[in-house]
Amino acid sequence: MEWQPNALEEQRLEKLARLQEAGIDPFPLRVERSHTTAEALAAFENAVEGETIRPTVCGRLLSVRDMGKTIFAHIADESGKLQLFLRRDDLGEESHAIFKKLIDLGDFVQAGGELFRTRTGEISLHVRDWRLLSKAISPLPVAKEQEVDGQVVRYSAFADLEERYRQRYADLAVNPEVRDIFRTRARLISALRRFMDANGFLETETPILQPLYGGAAARPFTTYHNQLKQELYLRISFELYLKRLLVGGYERVYEIGRDFRNEGVSFKHNPEFTQLEFYAAYWDYRDVMDFTERMLAQAARDVLGGTTLVYHGQTIDFGSAWQRITLRDAIKQFAEIDYMEYPDAPALAHAIRAIGGEAPPGAPWGKLIDGLLGDFVEPRLIQPTFILDYPRDISPLAKSVPGDPLHVERFEFFIGGMEMGNAFTELNDPLEQRRRFEALQETFAKDDEERNPIDEDYLRAMRYGMPPNGGFGLGVDRLAMLFTDSRTLREVLLFPHLREREE
Repeated sequence: MEWQPNALEEQRLEKLARLQEAGIDPFPLRVERSHTTAEALAAFENAVEGETIRPTVCGRLLSVRDMGKTIFAHIADESGKLQLFLRRDDLGEESHAIFKKLIDLGDFVQAGGELFRTRTGEISLHVRDWRLLSKAISPLPVAKEQEVDGQVVRYSAFADLEERYRQRYADLAVNPEVRDIFRTRARLISALRRFMDANGFLETETPILQPLYGGAAARPFTTYHNQLKQELYLRISFELYLKRLLVGGYERVYEIGRDFRNEGVSFKHNPEFTQLEFYAAYWDYRDVMDFTERMLAQAARDVLGGTTLVYHGQTIDFGSAWQRITLRDAIKQFAEIDYMEYPDAPALAHAIRAIGGEAPPGAPWGKLIDGLLGDFVEPRLIQPTFILDYPRDISPLAKSVPGDPLHVERFEFFIGGMEMGNAFTELNDPLEQRRRFEALQETFAKDDEERNPIDEDYLRAMRYGMPPNGGFGLGVDRLAMLFTDSRTLREVLLFPHLREREE
């Protein structure tokens, strides 16, 4: 919808025109800055007696108190905020009047002068010169503070949470606590990367546009390459390309990047999301479990300063040994049903409906079991837990459990009532892999969105010889939810996908 200025924006546009008429560029080409606000404050605190600190700082105007010939204001940059002290006698009548009449909250300004401490004890900049850096035409939402039981509580500047996500730039501008969430997320990703690098893994980049999709049970986004006249897919997983690299001679590889799945949106799902996947030659899923425990404990120490965190009021401990329980035993414990007593999908579906569970018509046996896990088990797994040994018919890329033709060496791990990741003892037999792919084609209906095509190039790579290996995938966004005690995935995504709003 085309922008139509409101009354406040009309006033600011008028001020913009007056600035230009006065020969002032509201968006100048060059900026001078000698200190951030935090650096300026630190320099003042560390100055020797008699030393004068004369910084030039830049930032967004947060507040203005007009006291006639004197103006007190606050500006903020990413490092913090600083009070400005502007006097007409120092700036001259014209410059002082322009600041008073034509500068608004939200504008970016540059100010130079010397630092001093006011009678109230606040370190402030005695401004000798200033200039406008960027005129804000639309006023930012105003954050509100209210005293509750003797404590000052700061409320979001947006009453509509969805509007905060749609206008994340404004949300970040007025809510420092939101900026802190994304700093924590960035530190988390850095911590994961450091751990992988320190343990001999090579960071790689695999194709986002792929001629075939695979490596997960998901519906892809489809696009078209005009020059090649070829339909392509946004990747749903890195797996099949990373394992090709094991064939090529690398022994430990990983990637942190985006996957795309054309599926529903929920508090823990978004169409594009960040994954960490790794593959290690000569490991099995037991090695991967041990590594996962160490990696997340170290990430917690690096980011949070310890191995415990609080998520939705529950204390979660990454420092203790994680619980390990088979999928069958977990479902028996929480759903009170032994799925091995129902050897085919119709019988199992009937039993699931009898206990009030969901059983979609035509769903394969393994998919029904996965539904039991999601409905009855997952919400109860608060402390870090590995769920082991999954049905083979929904795990085509994993090796079978010895002596058990129905289950494979696969685990998912759960924290805070959410699935966080998935791992296998990876199948490296190309002939068995083909049989698995073909069986999957028969198991899932042709129109099932989780029915992947057979990747002949991946099978060809396997035929050259793939070492035994363990593979792993982690949902970074969900882990960021835990580390920031966020309620939904949208809170840890800078720009979450939202349905287009009808104006």
